[in-house]
Amino acid sequence: MKNRIYIVGMGPGKEEMMTGEALTVLAQSDVIIGYTVYLNLLGERFQGKELLSTPMRQETERCILCFEKAEEGKQVALICSGDAGVYGMASLMYELGKNHPETELVVIPGITAANSGAAVLGAPLNHDFCVISLSDLLTPWNKIEKRLIAAAEGDFAIAIYNPSSHKRKDYLMRACDILLRYLEEDRACGYVENIGREGTKAVTCTLKELREAQVNMFTTVFIGNSGSEIVNGKLITKRGYQIEKNTDLCRDNRR
Repeated sequence: MKNRIYIVGMGPGKEEMMTGEALTVLAQSDVIIGYTVYLNLLGERFQGKELLSTPMRQETERCILCFEKAEEGKQVALICSGDAGVYGMASLMYELGKNHPETELVVIPGITAANSGAAVLGAPLNHDFCVISLSDLLTPWNKIEKRLIAAAEGDFAIAIYNPSSHKRKDYLMRACDILLRYLEEDRACGYVENIGREGTKAVTCTLKELREAQVNMFTTVFIGNSGSEIVNGKLITKRGYQIEKNTDLCRDNRR
């Protein structure tokens, strides 16, 4: 039989926001490997497992460690926040897996921040949308700028990951300045901090107000499309249903 590594999306980290499949796989694994913050989010339930981590920006080493443990005959789970295939480790594992044909990789999906954050804000992604990361560690800024412009010109709702960090404090402001060349200042927007964790904070605002917002690496930002609006404190992107016509039809049917 082949060795097997499960690449597990753990969502925001709360157990009730993980899939049943993810919990089952973690329970059956001998070794759980991940970034230290994510291991801590697992809580007491999995503390009896062999828990291994590498520091931030040592993702390749972390993945290699997974293969080494699997080749020892252990069942391994690599955990990622959100979904492992959305800015996660799944693709890197498959790249490295070319050198480990005896090891099978299985991706277990999780709730990514675009989905969990959208649920907190209301329904900001209820029509066509795109997800853009502002981190330029692996993607040059000029490419990020092109993607922001394309999203604005295409009238997509936008979810923005990694809007700020200690070294990138002004990146959200820079992104808003780019978008303001194409979008109106009062475009409906919002952001959520610490999604699904203690201290969750949700804010709705305009694009102009978003430009001045103080956010961090645990914040996900949402920018509506031309049909989005803030309704009773929630950010809503419409599907295009003709509500008045449907309401009139219902009234006619009741007569």
